[in-house]
Amino acid sequence: MKKAQNPDGAPRRTFLKAGSLVLLLGVQEIARGATIMAVRVWPATDYTRVTIESDGRLQTQQLVVGSPPRLAVDIEGIELNPALRDLVGQIKPGDPYINGLRVGQYAPNVVRIVFDLKQAVQPQVFSLAPIAAYRHRLVLDLYPEQPVDPMEALIAERLRDAPRAGSAVAAAPPAADPLGDLMAQQATRPSAPQPSAPPQVAAAPARPPVAPVPPPVAPPPPPPRVAATASRTDRIIIVALDPGHGGEDPGAIGPNGTREKDIVLQVAHRLRDRINAGNVNGSPMRAFLTRDADFFVPLGTRVQKARRVQADLFVSIHADAFTTPAARGASVFALSQSGASSSAARWLANKENQADKVGGLNVGAHEVQVQRALLDMSTTAQINDSLKLGSAMLGEIRNIGARLHKPQVEQAGFAVLKAPDIPSVLVETAFISNPEEEANLRSTKYQEDLADALMRGIQRYFAQNPPLARSRQL
Repeated sequence: MKKAQNPDGAPRRTFLKAGSLVLLLGVQEIARGATIMAVRVWPATDYTRVTIESDGRLQTQQLVVGSPPRLAVDIEGIELNPALRDLVGQIKPGDPYINGLRVGQYAPNVVRIVFDLKQAVQPQVFSLAPIAAYRHRLVLDLYPEQPVDPMEALIAERLRDAPRAGSAVAAAPPAADPLGDLMAQQATRPSAPQPSAPPQVAAAPARPPVAPVPPPVAPPPPPPRVAATASRTDRIIIVALDPGHGGEDPGAIGPNGTREKDIVLQVAHRLRDRINAGNVNGSPMRAFLTRDADFFVPLGTRVQKARRVQADLFVSIHADAFTTPAARGASVFALSQSGASSSAARWLANKENQADKVGGLNVGAHEVQVQRALLDMSTTAQINDSLKLGSAMLGEIRNIGARLHKPQVEQAGFAVLKAPDIPSVLVETAFISNPEEEANLRSTKYQEDLADALMRGIQRYFAQNPPLARSRQL
């Protein structure tokens, strides 16, 4: 029997084998390839993040080159497409780390991205599995080799502002104080046996002898306050403000597209201005923001930042959301060691604690160890102080006419509230999933009223719970 022939005369079985081989290679090629769907850049003082989203996991190799500093990243198994080319236009002049970049087809199925850097960096390159609205993500985090010390930055800011605050006082001539001047002169002289009679008294003209005057009981009045002098120290009262979410993590999104991460940052900025203009019993206040722009900060890192500046209070700001638009009202939460105070509080804590997965945490990095170290360090005293702070804030929020979701401070296991030595609360400003409250959150007036209420709550708390002594001074 004659074998079947293909149109070119080859045996049919041979043709089928060749076809199967071609089909098999095609499947393998599809399996190892990926399509770039979107690119995003998140510049910030802390670090710059570049995210490349694709429909499959990407394999990379990277090389850091110095003088001038550059970072080359080879992405394997892909072809250059318009989405990747768009990355060039997303680099802004104000980016602290990236001066520019080049992207091209380095080899078949290999795209190379070269970052021209403004300073030496410590890059972290890692992949994230699909979650929420995201597919596979390749993340490039560019951290500075020499990070800025947040405490030094706060002190520098205070010193910069101090001359303006004290210029009027410093310009006024000091009142005459002969006794104070005399004591100041004596204090600056080397130690020596004192004469039996002070020369100044003996040299006084036309004055009869008098008995020696005993030293004054009260200390001399302090010299006039002048800014930024070594003889003047202030106890800085630091309030850490923690705008939730950020960067890759938008937080809740309202029915009209309002993003939680944007609203809470605006409220934090307004509250920061009030704190920086305030004081506690004469000691200046300073607000420290765990993020001051649109970038992602892991939950454990937020706590670590607040502890690093020895914050006196920690206030995390959020906008609540629920599965139905009917839910409404502001809430204040403190940490709980023994379970949530309600099922709603437990649900919310579980949702907020997922932020690291959405925002993109480099699993295995030092942030994970930091989080684990903080998990069980909360104290009863911290929680009690947090409840006092929360009650003061909740009362002030009620006073501006805002609806409350619950009339008392609730408790749950929020990871971001686990600083063991800092009274910490989480404020849910309103339900962004409720159309009416979403509109309120977008309004300047509501944000201003809310910032005023939170500031009064902080002041009420400090009035009854003075800040503890610290070694931190200016």
